[in-house]
Amino acid sequence: MKASESKIPFVRLAKRTDMGPRKAWMIRVGSIVFALILGFIPMMLTGVNPFEAYGVIIQGSLSRPIYIKQTVKIAIPLLGCALAIAPCFKMRFWNIGAEGQITMGAVFSTYFALFWANRIPHVPLLIIMFLVGAVAGGLWALIPAFFKARWNTNETLFTLMMNYIAIGIVAWLQGGPWEGRKGSQLIPMFGSNARLPMVFGVHCGWIIVLLLVVFMYIYMNKTKQGYEIAVIGDSVNTARYAGMNVGNIIMRTMFISGAISGIVGFITVAGANYTLYSGVANGVGFTSITVAWLSQLNSFAMIAISMILAILEKGANTLQTKLQVPTSIADIITGILLFCMLSSEFFINYRLIFRGRGGKEDGV
Repeated sequence: MKASESKIPFVRLAKRTDMGPRKAWMIRVGSIVFALILGFIPMMLTGVNPFEAYGVIIQGSLSRPIYIKQTVKIAIPLLGCALAIAPCFKMRFWNIGAEGQITMGAVFSTYFALFWANRIPHVPLLIIMFLVGAVAGGLWALIPAFFKARWNTNETLFTLMMNYIAIGIVAWLQGGPWEGRKGSQLIPMFGSNARLPMVFGVHCGWIIVLLLVVFMYIYMNKTKQGYEIAVIGDSVNTARYAGMNVGNIIMRTMFISGAISGIVGFITVAGANYTLYSGVANGVGFTSITVAWLSQLNSFAMIAISMILAILEKGANTLQTKLQVPTSIADIITGILLFCMLSSEFFINYRLIFRGRGGKEDGV
């Protein structure tokens, strides 16, 4: 081997520039199929027919109207939260605090549901709960944004730690000021006046979230503010050179992100749970990160990804009851699916170049 050849690494990465949208989506679909095939392994290890198991998952989530409604209820917060964090991720501000922002939106909405439900009519009460939930989530997100803009703190750790503060506040309320029956550690259920109305058998939160899909698509792609977010995501220095106030844009974007998360919190307590508890966000803030990335921050693609995950989650319950399969198997399959879908983005954006004989390189 020549000395010049030895300096060439056996394998290296190169950014793809020739990948068309059609081919990219074919790779994504292929990754889903591959993940489902890999899912055969844990099922077979438990002695279950994989084809039967997948059939049960689909049956348990989509075969009856009531199952479809339950699946949609699971998808609503996933979609809403993915929409919330998308502008932050577009800006490369890693907002890992959606759980806390959802929780704080739920807390302030709950306050009016518990203490003002008998004084305010139904529709005005829901509007107030919606608005205070949005403002609370936005202000909670504004705290790490301010520190990032002012002192360039690490937003990942800051937003993550604030999740636990929000959860701790709810835990204190459960066993303190808002506790219902003494010693129960439970906050009372909402009255009918503070509950979202049903539309086609599902609370009207799905309408709110679909409106947010359209709003965020327009905001991110058709407005000056969306353009500023994209520029900062590409290069902070370029944004500053163009005269943009990066700190203000970070705070504005995080407030919007937190506000949408707060709306998700309002929808969750007023449409699904009818009460508040420390696990109100239920991991949605973390799962939605995957939804946002897999959809390439496309608002409409998030609808499909959210539904896929909701189908798996809802179908897992039926899988356990019908085939006596542990729900952990469904979690494993979900993990395989997410891993393969995220891995597909690597091959869409990069290619592997191997060193061949004579120093020639072959790309994959």
